[in-house]
Amino acid sequence: MSVRPKKHLGQHFLNDQNIAKKIAESLCPKCRNVVEIGPGTGVLTQFLLQKSGINLHLLEIDPESVEYLQASYPFVGEKLHEADFLKFPLQELFNGEEFCISGNFPYNISSQILFRMLENRTLVPCLCGMFQKEVAERICAQHGSKTYGILSVLTQAYYKAEYLFTVDEHVFTPAPKVKSGVIRLQRFRNTIEDIDERFFFQLVKTAFNQRRKTLRNALKPLNLDQPVPEGFAGKRAEQLSPDDFLALCKAVMKI
Repeated sequence: MSVRPKKHLGQHFLNDQNIAKKIAESLCPKCRNVVEIGPGTGVLTQFLLQKSGINLHLLEIDPESVEYLQASYPFVGEKLHEADFLKFPLQELFNGEEFCISGNFPYNISSQILFRMLENRTLVPCLCGMFQKEVAERICAQHGSKTYGILSVLTQAYYKAEYLFTVDEHVFTPAPKVKSGVIRLQRFRNTIEDIDERFFFQLVKTAFNQRRKTLRNALKPLNLDQPVPEGFAGKRAEQLSPDDFLALCKAVMKI
């Protein structure tokens, strides 16, 4: 029998069946192709597999966890990949079809997972999973909040973000020092017309890199061809909604 894997790569193994079931049930109803990132000991996997009509692939980077999952779910077969989500050719998973993402995400790469999702947003209509509570709150934060930042704007420019519930430390092995939060993201658009999206990402990151400065000063490193409009110039990054940032981007974008 395979030995239960140890904590790895910032992962804390969820051991509460009810929490795992709630995460699986919170996945967008239309999801048929699903990728679970970092399944670990399979506590969430078992409930994803119970969902009717689900085509599930598992991406797990830790060899011990892969061995454990192979012993626990041998019928998964080739759909269990010993691989890094951040490097895996995602378009190959379902022959180019869309897929949803779920998981108890490792804390130390959670932001990178979000950025990889955004890069591949045409493939990912929904994500539902667990992050460190601080990161989950940041993703879902509204403008004007102290937690509102780069992740908030870039995610909410394409996805509806919902903070679903908080998870206490004691339901993990080993117990982390912080609480966790489960969120759901549902894509409402793939692209934004009349926007250079690479420049949009750069604009948002630059604005928040010096978030105490007004946008007139914070955006100087971009050497904009057009001046920051007066309606935005005296504001700070946290005061702008995602739609405001899109409007600002259109106003100053290099022609």
